[in-house]
Amino acid sequence: MSVFDRFRLDGKRLFITGGTRGLGREMALALAEAGADVVLTGRDEASLQQAATEIEALGRTAIPVPADFADPKCCEATCEQVLREHGPIDILINNIGGRRISVPVESQTLEEWQQIIDLNVTSTFLCTRIIGGAMLDRPAAGRVINIASISGMITTPNIGGRSYETAKGAIIQFTRAVATDWAARNVTVNAICPGTFMTEPNQRWAREKPELIERLKSLIPMQQFGQPEDIGPLAVYLASDAARYMTGATLVLDGGATLI
Repeated sequence: MSVFDRFRLDGKRLFITGGTRGLGREMALALAEAGADVVLTGRDEASLQQAATEIEALGRTAIPVPADFADPKCCEATCEQVLREHGPIDILINNIGGRRISVPVESQTLEEWQQIIDLNVTSTFLCTRIIGGAMLDRPAAGRVINIASISGMITTPNIGGRSYETAKGAIIQFTRAVATDWAARNVTVNAICPGTFMTEPNQRWAREKPELIERLKSLIPMQQFGQPEDIGPLAVYLASDAARYMTGATLVLDGGATLI
């Protein structure tokens, strides 16, 4: 087997949350290009269908599943449905998440706090328990990839919504803990921590708070933001046999932002 063959995902099936836009869409397309069929979720049916069409154009099967994973009950029910109707799943990417709220801690309500924790952490737990847990009894290798953030490692001054940093820090430690439990059972669990990427939410931030965006860029040694397509190759690596001996890792993709 050549080194490039070890990156192929032929015959594998991916389940990705939030796979319709931004980083999720790029990872879904990258894994499809490497040979994986894709089950993807999203709230917006138009975006969901568009992403599925793009995956099918690569010659792969795409199964769009409308769902709001910010709702734990919906998340749990959808994961169980996917296993029943579209399993087995070989690769899980827990991508859904976001800050959504920009208020200081002293003004944030319990409801707002819980909303962000559910969106980021509870969804990761439920998908890992249900989709990832089903991998444990199969002889084939399983892959769980959690999308955290450098916000789980560092903080940015003068920005609200600290529930987001808390959630992403929890995902990093959850990754390490589950990787420890599942290492001997042929399922790897790793995390990617993106820095600032020009996805739709950050494009909105750039319009609303241009001074903040420019300050963030000035703190990146490469002096540029990531583009969504930059994350695809790393996701392919972690999903493939090339990464079979890596588990519990937190891989930073940030242009050097966490170096200073």
